Amino acid sequence: MSSSPASPQPPNSTLSRGSYAESTRISEILRKESLGGFVLLGATILAIVFSNTPARDLYFGVRDFELGFNVPFFHHLMMTVSQWAADGLLVVFFFLTGLELKKEFVIGDLRNPGRAIVPIAAAFGGAALPAIIYFAINASQPEAVHGWAIPAATDIAFAVAVITAVGSHVPAALRTFLLTLAVVDDLIAIFIIAIFYTNSFKPWYLIAAIVPILLYIWFAYKKEKLFHEKPWTAWAILLPLGLITWTLFLESGIHATISGVVLGFCVPVKYTQQARKADAWAGLAEVLEHRLRPLSTLICVPIFAFFSAGVYIGGWNGLSTALTDSVALGIMFGLVFGKTIGITLTTWLVTRLRNANLDPDIKWVDVISMAVTAGIGFTVSLLVAELSFETGSHHTENAKVGILVGSVTAAVVGGFLLSLRNKHYKNVELRESLDENADGVPDVFSDDSGRR
Repeated sequence: MSSSPASPQPPNSTLSRGSYAESTRISEILRKESLGGFVLLGATILAIVFSNTPARDLYFGVRDFELGFNVPFFHHLMMTVSQWAADGLLVVFFFLTGLELKKEFVIGDLRNPGRAIVPIAAAFGGAALPAIIYFAINASQPEAVHGWAIPAATDIAFAVAVITAVGSHVPAALRTFLLTLAVVDDLIAIFIIAIFYTNSFKPWYLIAAIVPILLYIWFAYKKEKLFHEKPWTAWAILLPLGLITWTLFLESGIHATISGVVLGFCVPVKYTQQARKADAWAGLAEVLEHRLRPLSTLICVPIFAFFSAGVYIGGWNGLSTALTDSVALGIMFGLVFGKTIGITLTTWLVTRLRNANLDPDIKWVDVISMAVTAGIGFTVSLLVAELSFETGSHHTENAKVGILVGSVTAAVVGGFLLSLRNKHYKNVELRESLDENADGVPDVFSDDSGRR
């Protein structure tokens, strides 16, 4: 017996499923992110175990061990292992973030203001309210208040891992909403880090970085065919230019990971004539993302998490002390309640103001479930926690406890709510995969707009 036809999308529908090409692209991205989420979870568990067992002296000894180079005019190349992970390895994650941001602006949902307005507004609401909650709880403490941006971030890898773990067959419209929201959320976090967490700014280094960036752009656009035909040339040409740019950003005072975002925006996204001549399967941005995603999800981000998430709790007494600290409370309330209320309320307001309706396959409980799950703020939250307080501050450790507890709470509650709707999601998935005319495109996409 065939599935019932999918619900048609109203003309003024919000959180709609989009085109088949866009839905397929997003599904592939989320599939890759789900694997990264599980690896990230394993690295986090190991960090907590090592930092709270007799092996903690070894763990903290390695984490705080200094290594690097002494180079004239470059004074930040001698760092601890954890700093190398945060400032060095994490730049690969931010480079991929830059690639994804540019793809969304050029070929994704963010190029269409009508479709982008809801997830963009939701991302801003989901970043602003957690920060406000944190600030309100810590307003009387000048040092603690510096961590206001910690609960503003969403960890897409962990969020997708939760969705995968509960066996949820999330509809295309919700997948699109989640990824677009997370991409904009990353963009907000990038601006926050660049503007509010820059110390002792040295503009000459940033001006000097213009030279390798311009060279990077020239090679990426003018020699794209070479990078498709001979993959090793990207490592031989683009990587050295990227390393020079990273070093100059590091010395400028702007957080070095921002260099990854900048370079990500310098890569061509569309399927150009050069890519066609090289018989490439996609544009250079897609190809580089395909090559670097395993490095980021399986090595760089897990190593960062391993050295950043480790915190000595000190048993139940230590845990209770950490959880009653205003920093941890601000983060937990911000992640669990701020994200949920901020995303849901903003989505509702924009929908009402536009006199629009949700996609027929989506109910408000689905939006709330996604909003709760977006409260998993791990990778970027840990990075901002490291940047918010002085080295050795007890607030840093308490912030990490707050991030872990808040993220776990959001994951459990979000996963539970999604599991309640799993039967409905499976029915939607069946309808969205139905192709009765056998043209290779599910009928729901052909029927909605004819877009392929």
